[in-house]
Amino acid sequence: MDLEKEIKKEEKKIEKSFKNINFWMIATIILAVVIIVMVAWPQGISKDAAGQKIVDFAKSQGADVSVLNVNTKDGFYEVNISLQGQDMPVYITKDGKYFANSIVALDKLTTKASTSSSTKTASTTVPKTDKPVVEAFIFSYCPYGLQFEKALSPVYDLLKNKADINVVAIGAMHGEFEKVESLRQLCIQKNYGKDKLWAYLNKFDANTTIGSCSGSASCLSPLLSSLMSSLSIDKAKIDTCMASDATALYAADGARAQELGISGSPTFVINGVQVQVGRDPQSVKTAICNAFTTAPSECSETLSSTAASPSFGSSSTGSASAASCG
Repeated sequence: MDLEKEIKKEEKKIEKSFKNINFWMIATIILAVVIIVMVAWPQGISKDAAGQKIVDFAKSQGADVSVLNVNTKDGFYEVNISLQGQDMPVYITKDGKYFANSIVALDKLTTKASTSSSTKTASTTVPKTDKPVVEAFIFSYCPYGLQFEKALSPVYDLLKNKADINVVAIGAMHGEFEKVESLRQLCIQKNYGKDKLWAYLNKFDANTTIGSCSGSASCLSPLLSSLMSSLSIDKAKIDTCMASDATALYAADGARAQELGISGSPTFVINGVQVQVGRDPQSVKTAICNAFTTAPSECSETLSSTAASPSFGSSSTGSASAASCG
């Protein structure tokens, strides 16, 4: 009996020893795997490198930007930049391969999709009409909104008597000065009509000095006064409108954007349907002409197929990409 007890005692010691050996072997293997992964797995680029990539990309698109700071946000680098005097964030993946103007949480996206599905058109086919209704939803200081306005302007000149072409103010994401400018543009159209508005937009969009004001009222005031004077626009009349009628006009534009579920600038809508189109006059013209029941003779005219640069300025060195604000 004593011998049997000793044998069992030794067996338990051996079993315990094997268990310990097994644990440490497994732990060692796991540690080795972790070390290998840490060495082999790409760690991404630094914050400075992320900022430089945005600067290099902007230069390739004909835009000059400076980096204000770079932060980490939701698995991305948030690169805060200054573009023509406007401060805004852009986002770049940590491997430096992709960037976007905004990131949207999936839970918010799901909620938005479920609440707005009833207002969205099931088909992306634009219905044909005798006089297409064209809407360009724009933040007045959005670089890509300005780019789209430059592409739309010659199309407006060509088709303004055939199609109902409108600029719709959707809000202000860059600051209060952006709302003020939208109010001004709404009042110019109310008091002087669309032709005068487009004459104003052409000069406003091309003026790099206005962009460099960074929304400062003291900087903008003399520039805008001079611009309006050059177009025989009565500044006092516009100021009065901005203090009275403009708020209702602005709210109506915002309601229209909300009705269609639009929050980004630029968003192009023809006959109530959102349309993706290149940011050059010829592409914009073609999209509108395709929405006529019978295209007018003006549609046979060929416009420029070169995209304008984003933000303020008159150069034609931009990209027809789908970048946007919002």
